[in-house]
Amino acid sequence: MERRGVKHHRGRLGEALREEIETLVEGELSDPRIGLVSVTGVQLAEDGRSAQVLVDVEGDDEEAERTMQGLDAAKAYIRRELADRLRLRRAPELLFRLDRSEREKARVEELLERVKKRSKTAKEENREASGDKA
Repeated sequence: MERRGVKHHRGRLGEALREEIETLVEGELSDPRIGLVSVTGVQLAEDGRSAQVLVDVEGDDEEAERTMQGLDAAKAYIRRELADRLRLRRAPELLFRLDRSEREKARVEELLERVKKRSKTAKEENREASGDKA
């Protein structure tokens, strides 16, 4: 069973990593392959040696692929900066993952709105049809 303090520390460290990585990616990386990126989350492994960095990339799949290549190329620089800025003995190994959850969420919400409009229109048509018969 994991101690609550260790879990809390890992959560705080994950959030600090997310903030610093986002700052680095937004302003300090000059790789032309890296487009508009937002870091949506960091999932730190239990042992703290690795971290999955979830990123959302604006643009199409081709743009996302180029950005992911640029981030992978900058991995060593980002780790070194994280260790320095957060005063870590050893920064975790970074694994960048594309996070499309926001895009998927927006698509689901759009589809739900369409369904609501269709059902509302169908109800109104049914009322009008029953009103004509009476």
